[in-house]
Amino acid sequence: MIARRSLAVAGFGIGLAPAFLRAQSWTPNGPIRVVVPFPAGGTTDVLARLYAQRLTETMGVSVVVENRGGAGGSIGADVVAKAAPDGQTLLFHNLTFSTTTAAMEHAGRAPHSIERDFAPITVGANVPMMLLVARDVPVTNLREFAAWAKTQPTPPFYGSTGPGSTMNLVGEVLKRDGGFAMEHVPFRGAAPLVQDMLAGRIQFGGDQLSSSLQNMRSGALKPVATLSATRATAMPQVPTVREQGFPNAELQGWNGYFAPARTPEPILARLQAEIAAASRHPSLAARIVELGAEPGGNSRAEFTQQVHSQVAAVRPLVQALNLRVE
Repeated sequence: MIARRSLAVAGFGIGLAPAFLRAQSWTPNGPIRVVVPFPAGGTTDVLARLYAQRLTETMGVSVVVENRGGAGGSIGADVVAKAAPDGQTLLFHNLTFSTTTAAMEHAGRAPHSIERDFAPITVGANVPMMLLVARDVPVTNLREFAAWAKTQPTPPFYGSTGPGSTMNLVGEVLKRDGGFAMEHVPFRGAAPLVQDMLAGRIQFGGDQLSSSLQNMRSGALKPVATLSATRATAMPQVPTVREQGFPNAELQGWNGYFAPARTPEPILARLQAEIAAASRHPSLAARIVELGAEPGGNSRAEFTQQVHSQVAAVRPLVQALNLRVE
């Protein structure tokens, strides 16, 4: 009995060896294209370029970032969904992927979904998303903003990265739960949204902490809440949405890598290992922390669970609010 069991275990190990060797021996056939589904300048773009520089050094091929913004990130995501599953084209997206997926499904026009068309690889960085107001809005927190909005003769404007995006969902949740009005203004990405907030054309919006950290520290924009379950390390004085009575707006921020579905496991394993190793490299990890984020590098199983559970959580909200990608 012991001998048979030993043989079985040995056989199991032998069976794993070819897959392990294939994962280690796969090499890209030319440059790797990383699609960022937003314009240049935002946190997702900055992180993608930091990783691209490190991965170019370690993988022996060029890793090139391509910005394909629009429709809350769904245009760029669709490019990757339709790409060959060979590891040469990847998507670097953020938590708005969860809301646009649910919103496209609700509208009955979903060209792709996270579960069906993508293979999650790993998180590049966990980045809290902050709710912000323009400098001249006379409030210091989210509760005060809700009270102020109710007194305005015309509704204030809130910006998002497009219909069905995270900020579109959050804005509508806040309006519903807080009993106040706002007008939605969609942008092609966070960078132009922030520029309009700095100019005072938009009163309220959201951005990943990394992108607007300096604007918040200088007072050019005022943080009123964080969407995460806990306060941001870089902005510990800013309360969460849950602390301020808006638990339905709580969302955990992330920026992560995806490959097209049906990408062979050895390729995914090599990519996950390379990205995770890059996230631990002292200079890159330090740069990520400087941006107010936390380095990623979790397993494929962990990232898949993280993303799929987030999509499942936002679907009921999207349906209740009749949120759609136009």
